[in-house]
Amino acid sequence: MQFIIKAYDGAGKLDKRMEVRPRHLDGMAKLSDHIICAGGMLDEEGKMKGSVLIMEYNTRAELDEYIKNEPYVLEGVWEKIEVEVMNVVVLNKR
Repeated sequence: MQFIIKAYDGAGKLDKRMEVRPRHLDGMAKLSDHIICAGGMLDEEGKMKGSVLIMEYNTRAELDEYIKNEPYVLEGVWEKIEVEVMNVVVLNKR
């Protein structure tokens, strides 16, 4: 199953995001088999305000386990997380 995860940072969390980011990226590297694509959402000034991930897991429970242990969640960076099931039809690898 593929999932779109939109995770929004809490207000004033940019400094905390940048502090936690190396651990987040280390985790992403370990999850590479599950990641279809991932990146930061930007505000009007080009500063990160959240994340968008398209991930693949066998079940929603497996995805929830990842989210529960995500450094941005553990450190209180992500304030709101939206998850939608997706069906990837076209994958354009560059």
